[in-house]
Amino acid sequence: MTGTAAAEPRLLDPALAHRIAATLLPGFVGTTLPDWLERRLRDGLGGVCLFGPNIVSAAQLRALTDAIYAANPDAIVAIDEEGGDVTRLHYATGSPYPGNAVLGRLADTGRTEEVARRVGAELRAVGVNLDFAPDVDINSNPDNPVIGVRSFGTSPTVVAEHGAAWVRGLQAAGVAACAKHFPGHGDTDQDSHLELPVVDRSAAELRDRELVPFRAAVEAGTRTVMTSHILLPQLDAAQPATFSTPVVDGLLRGELGFDGVVVTDALDMHGASGERGIPEAAVLALAAGCDLLCLGTENTDEQLAAIERAVAAAIGQGRLSADRVAQAAGRVLRLATDLRAEDGEAVSGAGSVVDPADLDSAEVAAVVAAFDLTDGARRWREAGHYDYTVVRLETVANIAVGTAPWGPFAEAAAEPDASASVAFSSRPTVVLAEGDPAPSMPPAGAIVVIGKDNHRHAFARAAIDRLRASDADVLVVDMGWPADDRRYADIATYGGSRLLGRALLDLLGPGS
Repeated sequence: MTGTAAAEPRLLDPALAHRIAATLLPGFVGTTLPDWLERRLRDGLGGVCLFGPNIVSAAQLRALTDAIYAANPDAIVAIDEEGGDVTRLHYATGSPYPGNAVLGRLADTGRTEEVARRVGAELRAVGVNLDFAPDVDINSNPDNPVIGVRSFGTSPTVVAEHGAAWVRGLQAAGVAACAKHFPGHGDTDQDSHLELPVVDRSAAELRDRELVPFRAAVEAGTRTVMTSHILLPQLDAAQPATFSTPVVDGLLRGELGFDGVVVTDALDMHGASGERGIPEAAVLALAAGCDLLCLGTENTDEQLAAIERAVAAAIGQGRLSADRVAQAAGRVLRLATDLRAEDGEAVSGAGSVVDPADLDSAEVAAVVAAFDLTDGARRWREAGHYDYTVVRLETVANIAVGTAPWGPFAEAAAEPDASASVAFSSRPTVVLAEGDPAPSMPPAGAIVVIGKDNHRHAFARAAIDRLRASDADVLVVDMGWPADDRRYADIATYGGSRLLGRALLDLLGPGS
């Protein structure tokens, strides 16, 4: 009898099936709870991960989470709400928060903690109990395509201080925090959604840099930590971090002393399942010491059944311990029951829920201090260029960010009747994307170029170079993470949230 065949009876064992189900966190298609997912929640599914397309409004989201908890009162309801470019609550309008890079540059951990409290208050109001934030990666590579402005900065100390503040603020509002992406996704120019990045650092080098913010987050009491799909050959030459016992059990559990829930980054990402498939990725993650398996964005009943069969088969083959699965399920259930118990309690300092239609003018003014202006940008502003053509560089956002509106374009769409929005929207605008011909521009006049991570995109560099070579007076705005030489960023905002878009309009002058 084969190992797989021997494992089938185990899958029929209700206790084992329940434990496997408790480790799974799928996404789904739609804005209401599908019947298949409701059934699985009633049978003990660990929870659900929500994404932008699952959300239409706060009322709809509250109805959805109510349905989830009705099916399983001990469900984990998770979301990626980082309070900046990565937003799910404000996926339709752009985030009203500044984002991590700006918070790090403002150097006020009290402000960071308060932003996290406000995010937490919003999440509690709509029934979310786990937030996949803060991102405590150190953005040590300016060409990083997936972290960038999601990071608090390039200094381990700065990232550690603000990461810990975010953990404290979010959890003070009654929502579990998740420090990610362990042991650090900042020192790479590859995106693990699309490939398997390699970080060739020794354990000693990691201790001095990448692990510093994670240690601070653990000491601040983060209830979960998310692993990354990156290969660290000096620690484990065979398996990426999510599947690596030396990384998960050795570094995170052993060295950092973390005893909470270890969550995987989405297993549908290429860095996890591109070469092996999601069921095998689930087996390897559990075997390495992960507890809660984030499966992806659009999972199906059939996918979950295949994962359960693969885990049961691995137990039957001796590749995975039944005790390890029981341990993982137990950690997830303890977290869920603790969060449910706390949900009925008053949480001090939870802050107020943000009205996405209302940006506070004091907050808008405060974030401008984080912007970085070159001498050329200051001269452009002093020249009083209030009539200008806009060139919008439309780059493809990474999968974590998605298609949420950004920058002044988000603000103009959200507040179309505001004077600054009316003025901005009425200006001549050229939209340029990858593959488009170079824009035809008048040889004179003022031009404002607005993009994100301009230096990383050849078409953006070429367009900016062409415009600078003309007789136009060109101002280039980068709402991402700029290159050190600043050739393609006269103004660097270090984020593209709607809040920063409003601040940019104010900075550009009367009427914008």
